[in-house]
Amino acid sequence: MAKGETVAIEISRPPYKLSSEDVARELETNLETGLTNAQAKQKLDKYGPNKLDGGEGVAVWEVLFKQVANAMILVLILAMALSYGVQDWVEGGVITAVVILNVGIGFMQEYRAEKTMDSLRSLSSPTAAVLRDGKVEHVPSGDVVPGDIIELKTGDVVPADLRIFESMNFEADEALLTGESLPVAKDPELVFEEDVGVGDRINLAYSSSTVTKGRARGIVIGTGMTTEIGKIAESLAGKTKKPSRSMSRKKHGNLQPVKGAAYRTYDGIGNFLGLTVGTPLQRKLAKLAYVLLFCACLLAVIVFGVNNFNAQHEVVIYAISLGIAIIPESLIAVLTITFAVGMKRMVKRKVIVRKLDALEALGGVTNICSDKTGTLTQGKMITRTAWVPGVGIYSVKKTSEASDPTSGYIVLEQAPTEQKDAEEEDRKRREQRDQARSALALKFTDEPHPTRKAASIDEKRDEQELPDGTVPEVNGPLENLLLSAGLCNLAKVRYDEEKKAWAATGDPTEIALQVFAHRFGYDRKTLCTQKGWKQLSEYPFDSDVKRMSVVFQNSETGKTMIYTKGAIERVMDLCVDIGTEEHRQPLTDALKDEVLKQMNTMADQGLRVLCITSREVTDKIDDWSDYPRENVEQGLTLLGLCGLYDPPRLETKDAVRECSQAGIKVHMLTGDHPGTARAIAREVGIIPRDFKSLGADVADAMVKTAAEFDALTDEEIDALPLLPLVIARCAPQTKVRMIDALHRRNRYCAMTGDGVNDSPSLKRADVGIAMGLGGSDVAKSASDIVLTDDNFASIVNAVEEGRRMFDNIQKFILHLLVSNVGEVILLICGLAFRDDNDYSVFPLAPLQILWINMLTSGFPAFGLGLERATSDIMRRNPHDTKTGVFSWEIITDMLVYGALMGGLTLSTFVIIVFGVGNGNLGRDCNAKYSDACDTVFRARGAVFAELTWLILFSAWEFKSIRRSLFRLDPYQTEHRFPFFRDIVANKFLFWAVVIGAISVFPVVYIPGLNTTVFKHKGISWEWGLSIGAVPIFILGIELWKFIKRYFGLFNGGISDRVKKDASLSLRQGFFTMAKTMTRTSSMGRVSRATTMEKNTRQDSGLGNDNNV
Repeated sequence: MAKGETVAIEISRPPYKLSSEDVARELETNLETGLTNAQAKQKLDKYGPNKLDGGEGVAVWEVLFKQVANAMILVLILAMALSYGVQDWVEGGVITAVVILNVGIGFMQEYRAEKTMDSLRSLSSPTAAVLRDGKVEHVPSGDVVPGDIIELKTGDVVPADLRIFESMNFEADEALLTGESLPVAKDPELVFEEDVGVGDRINLAYSSSTVTKGRARGIVIGTGMTTEIGKIAESLAGKTKKPSRSMSRKKHGNLQPVKGAAYRTYDGIGNFLGLTVGTPLQRKLAKLAYVLLFCACLLAVIVFGVNNFNAQHEVVIYAISLGIAIIPESLIAVLTITFAVGMKRMVKRKVIVRKLDALEALGGVTNICSDKTGTLTQGKMITRTAWVPGVGIYSVKKTSEASDPTSGYIVLEQAPTEQKDAEEEDRKRREQRDQARSALALKFTDEPHPTRKAASIDEKRDEQELPDGTVPEVNGPLENLLLSAGLCNLAKVRYDEEKKAWAATGDPTEIALQVFAHRFGYDRKTLCTQKGWKQLSEYPFDSDVKRMSVVFQNSETGKTMIYTKGAIERVMDLCVDIGTEEHRQPLTDALKDEVLKQMNTMADQGLRVLCITSREVTDKIDDWSDYPRENVEQGLTLLGLCGLYDPPRLETKDAVRECSQAGIKVHMLTGDHPGTARAIAREVGIIPRDFKSLGADVADAMVKTAAEFDALTDEEIDALPLLPLVIARCAPQTKVRMIDALHRRNRYCAMTGDGVNDSPSLKRADVGIAMGLGGSDVAKSASDIVLTDDNFASIVNAVEEGRRMFDNIQKFILHLLVSNVGEVILLICGLAFRDDNDYSVFPLAPLQILWINMLTSGFPAFGLGLERATSDIMRRNPHDTKTGVFSWEIITDMLVYGALMGGLTLSTFVIIVFGVGNGNLGRDCNAKYSDACDTVFRARGAVFAELTWLILFSAWEFKSIRRSLFRLDPYQTEHRFPFFRDIVANKFLFWAVVIGAISVFPVVYIPGLNTTVFKHKGISWEWGLSIGAVPIFILGIELWKFIKRYFGLFNGGISDRVKKDASLSLRQGFFTMAKTMTRTSSMGRVSRATTMEKNTRQDSGLGNDNNV
């Protein structure tokens, strides 16, 4: 078997013609325990991986062509051809070597980056829930083998072709395979005798189809290319690709073939040149490259024009020099490496990037719309209270273990609504409304809340510790609630003998209810195996109806019962009475108010409240499989309410605060009750604790239910003073409307999601974020990034990393382009320098430029790409995503610094040749060395050394676009001379500068290499000019930075600091190294600077956008 090839199974008849037991027997598997790990490994070797052919990833030739079809390389190839044309073999040979080296390095870097992307995507690729050795394991879909037992639930993508043997209301979307738009209901009991088509084999589930409803288990009968979808892929192999533009004259008119050909030509050229593919930044850089290529050609024409279009050797070489000077040859390679490194850093911070666009987009996010459960909170729910009408409240004490039914104890308390009259209860709630009342502080910790009054005698009695596992006696009303909580539930709780610990699988909400029922011995397993309960039907939870129902029959009593649980507003209206036995009574409006009052009390404590109900079936129904849901969920009896607590993650509050400081608004879109959502939002800082004091219109807009939000028109939403920070009872369509509303306000938003219904909002958002642990395969495939820990703090980490990358890309682009501008200015001015033959003499030779652009600039540029995040990176507003990295500040800096660099190097050349020298430029000095060219060659050596050092030391200056190199972090007070610490902090950049500076000496002095290759000569007193230009250049950069800070240039006219403090920053920058300052005075100045900057930010409103 060839590597990666899939082999078909050997079976007596098609699986749809066999019973599930026969299929299991022929594939040597067990329906209860699945394959062993040893069997799975053997079958993987025998049948091959579960993958389709053609998914090998990037093609080698495509990467190679991308390197050659690069404007930078095209200029070098042109320069190489011209060099050979004028028989300059040395220069042509060196440029040839440079082309091969540049293409080779670029090819290896991009190929590795593409492979890295493939490997990172595989981390977020679909997984399958497989039963092996009696345990459910989540393995990559590619490792699924024939005979594996697969568990499926709503939202899963079927990993392979399956023979279903167990299902509950199971339906799958097979439109990808059959074209049928409606989901297909499956019947595992059906065995066909005749041949039937693929779409009619309803006892099978097909690879790549999506589970739209219910759950099921099945045996893998086909993997990879042996699946039905694999057969389609195989039949399509080798067929020509669909044309990108129509050529049909009949459909689109007589001119369509011409238009189609033009569009297809445009597509092909744009694709080949990289102008229409890649990320937005890559496309912008590709366009920049070809603009520079055009400029290079234009400058070459200018060179020839100035020299009367005389194609002599000297003129051609000068044109080559100018063409090479304008191109930043190492830019694309540095960008590719930076992206690859950034993606790996993201993985370490629990974020998997599925699309490169997301790396650029994250830094510009202005709003984050997050789910609550499992993202802002821990996702480990515990049933804290259960209210049983007419009995009281059962409270769980002293436990924080979500899956351990033996941890803690339960006490029966009197319900507040029965203990106190309504007036007293309202008074207490008004007193406690603005207090910091987290759920942990109310009843769920050992220590009382600091703002709470002394416990009453009754409370002290209740808080007396009892042994773990202690529970009150089960009475009739409580038993009915426990039956519903235990049976209307798919979670499983078990004790792991090997690990000596309790474990649970399933939805966190259902685990919490199952553990609560287990405390009394009413868990689902016990009820079904020991007390005669058998399931007849299931109506799974749906995000639209927000409830779940099951039908069970008891073999001992013959009773058939319906049990329903869900959101109280979706369940209570289906109830006709409340309580059981002697407490049973019609559910009047007054009693509904009492239930809602009890629910609000629980919700205000941060509890998620579920309504538990039941109904006895008196009619005889033979077949429940097609029985309408609306006929089941009616005439129910309300048994009680359960309050579930999901504590916020410890890091969530700090993450929300960090977002606020970064100018990012956090919105919580949750399916929970408004009271629960409001309590958690206050606790983590999304809304202020006293938000109702902000004004009625603002307070009302800040927290809304989905029903209230969806009832508004787009115009009414746009008229709100701000968009809701909390939307409770949120539906999938509400999320889409929220994103649209943000876009109408020109906001750039990220959206989290985990379910199938979240995929529209994930695609609509600028950055779609899926949950790696609890997310469905459909949500992951629709997302841009995946969180491996489902943690909100990881989103903030991703935003910070995105901002760091954006800043660093700006830094190294500035670094590279400044040197190009300086070189171009130097060479254009050099056109005026004429030799004895009246030809222009270049101040910088082509190979000197190549050396500087590729080696001198390249390594420091990569070092800038590795810069750590600045201390204020999350205290700034998001960057403008429309402007991108090429902001007006970057363009202006490039021209200012480039002009300064060009002016200094030009001055050095002029002083050596015309000041100290006699102004004689010799003859043929562009081609070879002679005694007459000695002054020119020495001047070039000095210019080369000077330009090298200016470029190298500018890399340190560009560690910050605005702050002084000598005070990069104004908030630090620990180091007296932070300059040394800051330049050594980035070790790669430090050594790139140091080694680059040292490399000047051998390049200048090695005989033969200097005069023949680089066309310069060793220097002596000229070092004074080269070295002296460095502090002047640094001073010029510092002065321009100071002007930007002082006048608030490119900062909305708002000074970075007040004038006194800006002067202080400049003085600190230069005189920190020149004199010793006392630690006290230094700290005092920094303290004042910090205070004044904070005041400036507050006065200016930076980072405080209250309009969204």
